[in-house]
Amino acid sequence: MESISRRINISIHSLVVCILLVCFSCGNSSKTNNDHLVFRYNEHKNIGSLDPAFSKDIADIWATNQLFNGLVQMDDQMKVLPCIANSWTISDDALVYTFSLRKDVNFHKHQLFGKDSTRTVTAYDFEYSLNRLRDTQLASPGSWVLQKVDDFKAINDSIFEIKLNQPFPAFLGLLTMKYCSVVPKEIVEHYGSDFRSNPIGTGPFLFKRWEENLKLVFRKNSSYFEVDNQGQTLPYLEAVSITFLPDKQSEFLQFAQGNIDFVSGLDASYKDEILTADGQLRQLYTNDVNMIRGPYLNTEYLAFYMDSKVSEIQSELIRKAVNYGFDRHKMMVYLRNGVGIPANGGFIPKGLPGYNETIGFDYQPEKAKDLVAQFKKETGIANPEITITTTSNYLSFCEYIQREIQKTGLNVKVDVIPAATLKDAKANGKLDMFRASWVADYPDAENYLSLYYSKNFAPNGPNYTHFKDEQFDLWYEEAYTITNTEKREQLYSKMDSLVMQKTPVIVMFYDEVLRFTRKNVSGLGINPINLLDLKRVKKN
Repeated sequence: MESISRRINISIHSLVVCILLVCFSCGNSSKTNNDHLVFRYNEHKNIGSLDPAFSKDIADIWATNQLFNGLVQMDDQMKVLPCIANSWTISDDALVYTFSLRKDVNFHKHQLFGKDSTRTVTAYDFEYSLNRLRDTQLASPGSWVLQKVDDFKAINDSIFEIKLNQPFPAFLGLLTMKYCSVVPKEIVEHYGSDFRSNPIGTGPFLFKRWEENLKLVFRKNSSYFEVDNQGQTLPYLEAVSITFLPDKQSEFLQFAQGNIDFVSGLDASYKDEILTADGQLRQLYTNDVNMIRGPYLNTEYLAFYMDSKVSEIQSELIRKAVNYGFDRHKMMVYLRNGVGIPANGGFIPKGLPGYNETIGFDYQPEKAKDLVAQFKKETGIANPEITITTTSNYLSFCEYIQREIQKTGLNVKVDVIPAATLKDAKANGKLDMFRASWVADYPDAENYLSLYYSKNFAPNGPNYTHFKDEQFDLWYEEAYTITNTEKREQLYSKMDSLVMQKTPVIVMFYDEVLRFTRKNVSGLGINPINLLDLKRVKKN
């Protein structure tokens, strides 16, 4: 029976490859004359709301990013740039942000605006929009972005002021989130909860039609305020069309046939057919497909609970031995088809200002053996042992590390538990060593370093390791007072280096954003927060 089953699986596998071959050889045969004006993609996770106050999931964020703008925006290098605010100042005490607004930004047309069917955005619209985030009856999941805000108000039509209750240099980054988009009061109050499916914003595209679970269509906003470097009005495309096929394999087949222009990420069911072991496109796809890849703000790591009573966990020798004892590059090739960046830097991921590739650990198996031997000699423990707790999704990584580390003379056990159980246990200090990941809540290195501030001990904060260091705490508090971006990034790197020296964690890899487009698509770009920005996209 096993051999029959295996032959069936091989046949199915071959059939999928054949279908893809046919699709890519015939994919351009059914194009329409207007195909180059419409950008098509699939959203397999569906979309819950087009109201930016509820843009929590990536599917919603991608859609609302085409429809709405905020005071500021983030470029692909994670730098905060002007948007509806064309400039701003920050007070010397870093508590007051004063924004000067453009006077040429209009909301999308709607009959409720009167005879002109539109109106200009003012500072009072931002006052309304941020107050809406704070509305407990609305219950926006984005209300947390205003936690450090004491007050905000429109000074006049074009000046908007925000006062913080404490310095927070990452605040401008928070304002780039879609939660902070401007919305028109009269439209929101007219539709109420139905604003989710009747969005009116200021973005490069405007809402046209939504058949939930089937199709969503946006059209070009011909009155959009941004231009390219040559002065041409954005966007270039006439429309965006989004479908909702529920599984990734069907999505990729549609991409192969040329029915959609872009897919994001890689499904395990067909990754080996698309990519080589070292993460390159296979020959089948090189003529028709562009692969774009770049750093993603996600650090995958193993953590030690620093308040553990276990001698091995308490020992810096053992913690360093594990850090030196496995080849991160080989792990990426074997287990991820080369997708992911081996973590030889610190906890701050590549792609985020403050990252330093020189402060982490490289593969030194002999040094790892020496450290374990030194631990045995100093403690008299003949058979030192650690247990890594993980979920089934990451079992292969932990088993790889287990095999490698046991070569150093350190026994390693792997315990697999449900994700919900692991989440609760790590928050309450019940695990000596566990797998974890940290995806940025906002694009600033402070978000990563907050995991090592002593006042953030879990379960009341994100410091799951219970790491504590007086110098780190002083630097962390000092960083809040530094408004100079370059100086703050230098301090972030020093803090990260200190954490790596004390080894409360083993950083395995930094994730990557992976995008596939048809060859005729240009200008899509890529960024570490995996934001989809279509205003500069062209199709030839």
